[in-house]
Amino acid sequence: MLLKIIIVLLFIGVVISLSSGLVFLLKDIESPTKRTVYALGIRVILAALLLGTIFYGLYTGQLGSHAPWDIKLTKEQVQQIKE
Repeated sequence: MLLKIIIVLLFIGVVISLSSGLVFLLKDIESPTKRTVYALGIRVILAALLLGTIFYGLYTGQLGSHAPWDIKLTKEQVQQIKE
């Protein structure tokens, strides 16, 4: 459960950083500040942490897929489909 909370917080951080980069880009059109670069750099770091956290969760088995195409069928179920 803690891993899922961390993933959600990192995702929210990525979205906030991306939107702040857009705001800085629109506000600082003529000024030479580098706020946009810093905001997008933070977004890249947060996105890397997010991907690393997701891969860690998948590797340790704390995260999994419940998609219909990932269901492993038993032999009886396969035979029923073939009939």
